[in-house]
Amino acid sequence: MRAGEPCWLGAGSGSHGAFEASLRRTSDCAWDRGALDSGLAVACFSQAVLSQLCGPRQVPGTPQEKTALREKTDTEKRHFVDHRRVLVCGGRGGDGVSCFHSEPRKEFGGPDGGDGGSGGHVILRADQQVKSLSSVLSRYQGAHGEAGGRKNCSGRSGTLLYVRVPVGTLVKEGKEVVADLSCPGDEYIAALGGAGGKGNRFFLANDNRAPVTCTPGEPGQQRVLFLELKTVAHAGMVGFPNAGKSSLLRAISNARPAVASYPFTTLKPHVGIVHCEDHQQIAVADIPGIVRGAHQNRGLGSTFLRHIERCRFLLFIVDLSEPEPWTQVEDLKSELEKYEAGLSERPHVIVANKIDLPQARAALPPLRARLGRSVIALSAATGENLEELLLHLQELHGQHVAAELRW
Repeated sequence: MRAGEPCWLGAGSGSHGAFEASLRRTSDCAWDRGALDSGLAVACFSQAVLSQLCGPRQVPGTPQEKTALREKTDTEKRHFVDHRRVLVCGGRGGDGVSCFHSEPRKEFGGPDGGDGGSGGHVILRADQQVKSLSSVLSRYQGAHGEAGGRKNCSGRSGTLLYVRVPVGTLVKEGKEVVADLSCPGDEYIAALGGAGGKGNRFFLANDNRAPVTCTPGEPGQQRVLFLELKTVAHAGMVGFPNAGKSSLLRAISNARPAVASYPFTTLKPHVGIVHCEDHQQIAVADIPGIVRGAHQNRGLGSTFLRHIERCRFLLFIVDLSEPEPWTQVEDLKSELEKYEAGLSERPHVIVANKIDLPQARAALPPLRARLGRSVIALSAATGENLEELLLHLQELHGQHVAAELRW
């Protein structure tokens, strides 16, 4: 700063420095224009300063411009995650205290050190509002217990830490399944909190009237768990890419999966609820497209084949516009059988989609000649013959409920 210049608070740094530079530029501009009238110079100076501080002046009657919405960050753009490795640690127990009672005219008050509080558990809870494991962190630490106090006061125990996971989450430790959270509200204690330490009051005995021993709190349990999500649904749609599974799910339920004219539009399972006339609700899952060799991790691989395991009956979606559509059913059953023995033998219905196309109607008689008359021909785009599919869904659901009641 040159000699003779006024000293501004915080000049040369931060917002105050920028404000000083703005004032200098504005004053120089006002005086360089040759404004001889001092009132005009002051007005020009004040207007420029206000524009720097308060922004441009809004003319009455003109519409105000809308500010652009903030784009979502990468952390806010959550993707579908169906497996997660988690390190869970229970809270450490509080330490016990060694102290003695002190009171006027009571010389031998005895030990009064309290016990420490227990550490908090880490608990997994199945929640219907959670649809993916993307919100689950890689590490969770339970709350620690507080140390004991004087006058036999025990320390406060650590609060329980609840981790919300989707319904249908399998909890594995190594290769062993330790919990199956298949119902809303199911809980599993992932890590136990450590026990609190004992104060010297705990060690009071007839042969030891003044113990000084106290124990520290124990560390919490530490485990490495693997969470695996399997979609819970009554029926699962199985088919090759671009067979019309997502369009069919949109036609029979309120689910709105993405629909496009290119394969692999569906990259995560979608579940829709089909409402029947007798107030029954059937959950139907749209499984991403399976390709030949999916059990060998081709295409989307076997990542989404696990979601079919929980489906009680299957819907094989066949694209009638493709040549020799009956080979699609054979290939789909082969892939399911190679992934898990007996999976292709579950109750199922064969659905021939895209009947609205001219070449599809010509392929329907050969398909029924090879697979039987039970093939349901429909069009998800126009809604043709959807009632027959809903009747078969209700029939399969009734058989599933009756089988569960027998068990």
